[in-house]
Order: sequence, then structure tokens, then C-alpha cells
Amino acid sequence: MNNIFQSDAYTLSKDRVTQGAFQAIALSPAALHSNYQSPVNLDISPDLSFKFSINGKDNEMISGKNHQISIIAVNGKFETPVIRFGQQLKEPQSKGVFLRPDTQFTIKLDMREVLDAFASKGFYSTYDGTKIYKADFKGVFVAGNISPLIWDFDNLSNHKELELKDSDGDGIYTVTLEMNKAQEKKTTVSSWKLSKDISAFPQYKSAFPMMDALYNLSLEEMENAVEPDSTFRTGKEWAGVWTRDISYSIILSMATLQPEVAQNSLLKKVKHNRVIQDTGTGGSWPVSSDRMIWAIAAWEVYKTTGDQAWLTKVYPIIRNSVEDDLKNVYDPQTGMVRGESSFLDWRDQTYPKWMQSADIYASENLGTNAVHYQTNKVLAEMAVLLKDNDAAKKYTGIASQIKEGINKYLWIPEKGYYGQYLYGRQFKLLSPRSEALGEALTVLFDIADAGQQKSIVAKTPVTNFGIPCIYPQIPDIPPYHNNAVWPFVQAYWSLAAAKTGNEEALVQSMSAIYRPAALFLTNKENFVATSGDFAGTQVNSSNMLWSLAGNISLVYKVLFGMDMQTDALVFKPFIPEVLKGERTLTNFRYRNAVLDIKLNGYGNKIKSITIDGKPLPKAMVPAALKGRHQIDIVLADDKPERGQVAIAEDYFSVVAPVLKKDNKLISWEKVEGAENYQVIRNGKKITKTQGLNYTAKESGEFQVIAADKNGVTSFASEPVLITETKEIQVIPMETVAAKSTLPYQGYTTNGFIEISKTKNRKVTLQINIAEAGTYAMDFRYANGNGPTNTENKCAIRTFNVDGQFAGTFVFPQRGKEEWSNWGFSNVNTVKLTKGTHEFQLSFEDWNENMNGEINQAMLDCLRLIKINQLEKALL
Repeated sequence: MNNIFQSDAYTLSKDRVTQGAFQAIALSPAALHSNYQSPVNLDISPDLSFKFSINGKDNEMISGKNHQISIIAVNGKFETPVIRFGQQLKEPQSKGVFLRPDTQFTIKLDMREVLDAFASKGFYSTYDGTKIYKADFKGVFVAGNISPLIWDFDNLSNHKELELKDSDGDGIYTVTLEMNKAQEKKTTVSSWKLSKDISAFPQYKSAFPMMDALYNLSLEEMENAVEPDSTFRTGKEWAGVWTRDISYSIILSMATLQPEVAQNSLLKKVKHNRVIQDTGTGGSWPVSSDRMIWAIAAWEVYKTTGDQAWLTKVYPIIRNSVEDDLKNVYDPQTGMVRGESSFLDWRDQTYPKWMQSADIYASENLGTNAVHYQTNKVLAEMAVLLKDNDAAKKYTGIASQIKEGINKYLWIPEKGYYGQYLYGRQFKLLSPRSEALGEALTVLFDIADAGQQKSIVAKTPVTNFGIPCIYPQIPDIPPYHNNAVWPFVQAYWSLAAAKTGNEEALVQSMSAIYRPAALFLTNKENFVATSGDFAGTQVNSSNMLWSLAGNISLVYKVLFGMDMQTDALVFKPFIPEVLKGERTLTNFRYRNAVLDIKLNGYGNKIKSITIDGKPLPKAMVPAALKGRHQIDIVLADDKPERGQVAIAEDYFSVVAPVLKKDNKLISWEKVEGAENYQVIRNGKKITKTQGLNYTAKESGEFQVIAADKNGVTSFASEPVLITETKEIQVIPMETVAAKSTLPYQGYTTNGFIEISKTKNRKVTLQINIAEAGTYAMDFRYANGNGPTNTENKCAIRTFNVDGQFAGTFVFPQRGKEEWSNWGFSNVNTVKLTKGTHEFQLSFEDWNENMNGEINQAMLDCLRLIKINQLEKALL
């Protein structure tokens, strides 16, 4: 049996996938069988790591410090001792035993210290000094590492079964959970047989039954994904239309197969003639800003259909959205765009735990910037077609600015690929983790030059089961984006591998898509990078739109190399030698033509290409072609460079240190697995130590990074500011506008003000600056209009200094109805001369959020910190 791909983890051959004792077999192009069963229920360790949570926040103990206990059932039951909130329980781990099925597990929590603090002071102070006010107390939950426990603090409040209750009012809260439920066997169906008529779609045939069958399975799942209103359903377990999901799917293959459904779905994500950012971190846009992938999808639909009316309709939508982004998310210092990682939108799955929503807004991410670069390129190309030359010039310039920023600030020469994002507070650092989707997009959009493109594909770490979303992984975070492979990302990686001519990377990448689809008999949303299993991630869906779209794209965009352009369809096929042979794609619709295509040979160079027996110049099918035509392609049987793949063991970094400050002394607890610590001042490394403290010799913003024995680093710690009191000026907001009468607590002086669409739409402050210099400024605020992880009520305001635009302030949601939960906004930095300056915070048309009605926050004070402009540097 000739294998297409073989590794220590699995083997892919013409008609089967083998992974240990599991095997999937293509019985025909219309039938598959698999005996796969998730091993997730087998031999579960009873060693539980868990933590309590007030209001769904990670606020009991320092990050990484958890309770530990072994659940050894007696007569099917196990009970913890009474655990005091904030006091670690650490019992010995078990050896050689497993968690018994159907164990009744009771947890007991002593909350009396918390309740006493509520009664005596009105608030409870957590380990880091954060005050939780009695009025904001919504409940106490338990998080942990064994199902049904989860580590997703943001969503704990949605899991009422994980809430502890005090039924008798004695201050001892309890909950009983059923562990290792026997009925929770993790399996998928064992066979698939084509049941829908897919004859209206392109028919694919090759000498590889497994690939043919998975193509047909994906077409059938695509039909399942079209709702009665002719819009896309995101997945079997994900109802509705989601901006980024449909957009990435449309780019991959849905523009070709379902252009009308694609148009309907895209238009469903438009409001006020602007693209909708779905609900998300801190109340959505502009904390999350990757909605503009919509523009690239809309462009793909135009290139596929040539529909002039569509072009005319989407152009102003995209332009309006970009113009709003220019005022709210663009960073003039770097030339890049702020906002959360594209699609990686589950905070601590890809960000340090200390980063709040305002910090995530201020970060500048690789994938999101790639999306905004290509959006401006697309907008410029649309402007040319619509004869709007000034606009074309403007957006081309913006695209160039973003590209320059990406290459200046995110490229890591010694690694040969881009870093994940810039992050921090006043001073930004580059996270050296790779980000699979962003890396692929820089190749596909030509943000990277030809040499960089080859380097990215050859050197970005790839694990046995595929390319993980990020690398290395974050410790103590369960698989979802962390420690996971997403097939749609793998599809974009396949396109990047094909573009760079890296045959080894391409075969590995295609196999990483075919393996899970064959074994699971569906296009799953994701799977665990370490094990390749679908059952270990926090959320997973079958029949996932972007996964199936990626599966199909391997045929159209990789093997046949179809490149849709504004005036033609160009063929750039790539057939790895192990896939050589004849393959056909019939009934392929391109605008007003129907193409029957035959492809022979291997490699990525065309020896001959004909249409109806006549040579086809430049392998280019003109857009004006009509009727049915036969295209024959023969490849030159060339052998591209095999290329390299940076196969790596799945690897977890150490946890980030948590800093304490005592005057000029910074200290931290020992990080397990750390060999040394890097001390960072104002974004630059100043020393390395094996000790657990550092005395600052001068003022600045300090962070510490832990490094393990291999030199792999943690995230940087939360910054701590060491400066003289005279360098900080605090202006209570109730001294510049009418004090609010709302009954919220926790403000710093005599009150706070409310800003909304009807109250204090403009707030003006006269600020006296004693010494010229550069000042960092932010606001202490509260926004209880929604949780930290979803909804769409992030408050946004424009900031002017002496009548000139000086930045945007965002006030993301901090917890539903948690109006006494105060934090700081993002930071804006402004040069100021000595004397009086007028600051103005205003609500402008472009500050409209995704909710459209509620754009509200409470402001406690404005903080100004004098910094040295000479040290305003980015690593």
C-alpha cells in the first residue's frame, strides 16, 4: 500500500487513514467507515486542579495557584473538606488509580470571611487588592480541569450547575457534581453514505478514493449548512450567521459554490451601511476589530461572479467601515491597527490572564493587521474599477503603511516568522509566539516578501497533527484556541504552502485536514493539538462551515490552483508527486461558462493547457467566456524543492510571573520550570536574573518574563509603574462635570460622572501642565452593561487636545451589572507644552458602537503620567 503521508501519529493512504487501532476506510467515493472512538473517557486521572470564582472571574488566588485534590470515591461518593475561599488546599496526588465512572463529588466552600467583609465594609478585597462590592456579588462558582468542570471563567455564569449555594445560610457553600459520567462516551458516527443529490455542484474524481469521498462529504455538509432563508449556518452546534466565519468560508470556496447564499449572508452582517462586528470581548468593536475580513469575502464574490451591482453595493459599506476604523483603531505611531486577534477571540486562550479588554483593544495583532492590510488593498482595487481615483490612492497608501508596520514591528529575523502581537500598557512588547492564521495570511496577501514567505512556511512550528493556532502553548489553559488545530486555519496554511512551492509542507498540511474528517466522518470545528482528538476541546461543532469550506478549497485552490481575478480565472495547479495521476473536475461554473477540467501529471509547472483543444494563453480563462468548455492541463512532472517543515513537539511555556511592588522593590514568586527571569523596563530588557526580586534604579514601567531551560519564555507579567508621585496628576471627573447620583461604589474621591449618548456627550477639562514633556493618560471607569466576553456595549469616545485629535478612548464592559467594578481604559500618549491645555472627551458619529443605543460608562478620574519620550520604544 503506497502511503501519501506517514508520521509517528498516523498514516494516510489512497483509501484509508490509520491512527493506532483506529482506521477510516473509503469504501467508495460515496461511502466511508470509521471505528474511531475518543479516548477521553479512558483512564481519567482522579487528580483534580480547581479554583473558586466570584462573579465568573479568576479572583480567588494568584494565577496558576489552584486547589489540588484526588477524587478517590468510596461507595460512589467523594467529599472535599471545607475549603476557605482564598486559602489553597493542596493534597497529595494519587498513583496508579483512575476516576471511577459516575462519582458523586461534593465540594464545600467556606465563604464566611467574604460575607463578613461584605457586612462590615461593603466590599471584599481579593488577593491582589481588587475590591468586590456587595452590590456586585452575583454568585460563587467552581472551575477546574475535569468535566463537567471547565477553566473558562468568562462562561462560568452560564453554567448554573457549577454554582455553589448556601442553602441553610451558614456561610458554607456547596455543590454536588457527577464526575466521569458513563453515558458521556465520546464517539461520532461509524459510517457515512452520501444521501443528498450533489450533482448540481462540481464533480471531482481522482485515483484517491479517500480524497474523493471527503470532497463529496464536504459538499453534502455544505448543503446542510444552508438555512431556509438562504444564509449560511455556522455549524451544527452554531446557529446563525457570524461575520468572520462566513467570510473566511466564502474566501476558501463558498463564493464559488454558493455565490447567492454568500451575498445573502454577508448582507445580513450589515447595519447602518457598515459591517457588523459580532458580539465579543469587552462588548465587541473596537476591542475586536477583525470584522473587515467581510470586505475580502465580498471581493471574492465579485471576482467569482463579476456582478457589477454587487460591487456598487458593497463598496460604500466597506468604505464607511474603514473610515470608522481609521478614527478608532488605527495607531499612528506604528502604522498598524489595534484590536483582538482575528478569530482568536477567547481572551485567556491566547492572551495573558492579566490583560483586560482595554489592554486587548490596545494590542496590535498579526492576523488582524493582515486582514486590514488586504481590506485597504481591496478597497483601492474597487475604487479603481468604480473610477474613484482619489480613494484608490488613499487606501493604497494606508495598506502600505500597515504592511510597513507589520514588517517593522512583528517580524522576528532569528525565528524566520512573525510574532503574535504587540502588547503592554504604556510600552509595548512583541509576543514571540507564532500565530498560524496570521502567518498564512501574510504569505497569501504578499505582506511578506518572497524570501520571507518561504521562511514562514518552512520555520513556523507544526505539530504531528497539524499547525496549532499558536505556538508554544499557554500553560493551565484548556484546549480550544490554545493547544488546538483548526481545519480552516490548516486550509489557509495549505494555500500558503502551495504558494511557496513547499511540497513537504503541503502534503503534511493536506493530510492534517483529511485525517480528522475521515476518522470523525464530519468536518469538525477543531481538535486537540496534542492528541488529535475532537473531544478534549472546550467547544466543538460538527458540520462546521469554515472547516468544510477549507476541505473543498484543497481541490479548487490547491490541486487545480484556481485563482479568481477581476477579469479572468487563472490556473496555478500544484500536484505533489505522491498525488500524481489523472483527476477531473466537471460541471465547474465560472460566471457564464461551465468548465470540464482534466488534470494530469505532477509538480507546479504547466507543460500544456488547452481549451477545447486549443492552447489557452497564460492559463487564463477570460471572464467573458460563455457555454460549456473542456480544459486539459498537463503538468511538467517537475520536482519542486521538497521544502522543510518545522515539526515540533507540542510545547507549553512556563506561566507569567505576578509582580508585587514595595516602593522601588519588585518581587515575584518562583515560577515552576523557570531557569531565569528577564527584567523589562519601558519595553526593553535591562537585565537577567535567577533571583526573585529586582530593585529599580530609576522610574519606569517594569515587567518580568520567565524563561525555561530551553530559553522558551512566558508572557510578560502585568506592568508595574514605579515613578515619583509628582509625575502623576489625577483629575477627579466630578470636578469637571455634574456628579452622577447613581448608587455605585468604589470611586476614588467624591463621586463620578456618567457619559452616554444623552449625558455628557462632550466633557471639557482645563489641564495645567507644570513641565513640558510626553504624558500617558487614561481614565478610571466602570461599565456594567455586559460581561467581559460577549455582547456589544463597549463605550467609545474621541479625545481632542487643544482642538486637535489625540486618540480614542475605549471603556469596555467589565461585568454584567457590575457597576462598582472599576478599571482603567486604554492609554493615549500626547506631547504637551508647559501651561494650560484643553482636553475634550466627546461622542462623535464614528464612535457609534455595535449596539447603536447604549454607549455608556461611568468615569471616576483622569490620570496623567509624565514619561520620557526618548524611551518611548517598541521591541
